Amino acid sequence: MTTLGEAVADARARFSAAGFSDAAIEARILIGGLLQLSATEIFVGGDRMLDTAAVARIEDAVARRLKREPVHRILGRREFHGLDFLLSQETLEPRPDTEVLVDSILDHARQASDRKFRILDLGTGTGAILLALLDALPSAIGTASDISADALNTAAENARQLGLDQRFTAVQSHWFDKIDGCFDIIVSNPPYIRSDVIPALDPEVRDFDPVAALDGGPDGLSAYREIANRADGFLQPDGCIGVEIGFDQRQAVTELFEAAGFKLIQAQRDYGDNDRVLIFAKPVFDVAKQKKKLGITNEAR
Repeated sequence: MTTLGEAVADARARFSAAGFSDAAIEARILIGGLLQLSATEIFVGGDRMLDTAAVARIEDAVARRLKREPVHRILGRREFHGLDFLLSQETLEPRPDTEVLVDSILDHARQASDRKFRILDLGTGTGAILLALLDALPSAIGTASDISADALNTAAENARQLGLDQRFTAVQSHWFDKIDGCFDIIVSNPPYIRSDVIPALDPEVRDFDPVAALDGGPDGLSAYREIANRADGFLQPDGCIGVEIGFDQRQAVTELFEAAGFKLIQAQRDYGDNDRVLIFAKPVFDVAKQKKKLGITNEAR
């Protein structure tokens, strides 16, 4: 018979031998997730005896991780912004740095807390960004778009499990193609990795994340061009757009949105101190300044 403590120690040792930098953490998360045990239960329950079925499940999961499949893909779930999300083969894992986008948008939204926001999430994947916003803004309603039917099914199930499905709509669409109406908030974590970089990514990303959610085209900016050039027709005059970016893309993405008539109102770094989130808005129309520009000094009589 094998104890819980022995199983965790064995997984940790094998992960460490494979060169995984967070071997102990990964072993606890993987086994805790498989057995539905909290970190505390793992810590204090080392003498707990595991039955044959549990040992077999752990062995299978450890073997998959040693083949570089990410822990949360093996478990099929990941926590984001305090909520639990199902994953699928056509969704990215929601990652902690993306929480910065959610929190930045919430900072703006809470300045008008009595407003019933309409939110659009482009390339929604698991729905994590939109659903985290809906969870924090009880009067908001949201539309999730994605080109992948599988991703939309996953997002819809996440909405159902979180009790947010009554305020959630899924639309299969290539960016704005099948979107109707105007929104107060548009958010997106689009594909932003250059095509030529993808073969050199870590196996956990290259071999297990959907390429369509990674590949941002030759310069990594294809999705931002699409969003910047078309967003004006879908954004309320006083609305905002929040996007996640790669660590070296702040200037290029800002230039794209400014060329499309938007103004950068916030830039936020992630937990690793890298540029990660940009928020844009339409410039406020200044009547007096426009009159001066046109040489108008008096009202028509």
